[in-house]
Amino acid sequence: MHTDDRNTNNWQGLVFPTLKACNIKHIAYVPDAGHTVAINAAIEDIKTTSVMLTTEEEGLGYLAGAWLGGERGALLLQSSGIGNCINTLALQSCGRFPLLMIITMRGDWAEFNPWQNPMGQATEAILKHMGVITWRADKAEDVEKLIRGAATMAFDGDSACAVILGQQLIGEKEWNN
Repeated sequence: MHTDDRNTNNWQGLVFPTLKACNIKHIAYVPDAGHTVAINAAIEDIKTTSVMLTTEEEGLGYLAGAWLGGERGALLLQSSGIGNCINTLALQSCGRFPLLMIITMRGDWAEFNPWQNPMGQATEAILKHMGVITWRADKAEDVEKLIRGAATMAFDGDSACAVILGQQLIGEKEWNN
């Protein structure tokens, strides 16, 4: 797989510092190329607890526990992982704890893998049906402000919020045999 370099990936260096500025102490994640820079920064930061998950829905329970312990966290995942979280999103709905998700898209603009398309096309609608407030970043200049705004609404309003990082932002991928 090759990522097209026409879209500069300097936005990737903004994700973790922005989360830190929002007082995020826990990063729960499933490994994902789009989140590599933020994940590596979280792992290297001694004041941040980073937790690699077996599957995405584990992150919701982990973040609920972090909040009950008085600390903020964020879940970094790919759009395909939203399908794994559908039932678990009820935990946030019933428990009314803050939930902040940063989601990289697949099955979006210029997707080469048809298996990514169904969930990618349904991601935003599913989140909205489950009561998650969403914003979409397709330009690098939108990433920081959308993460800050989503964090404010999540943690000051006990809401479930997601920033969706569109595939145009991430860059076009090509399948190389």
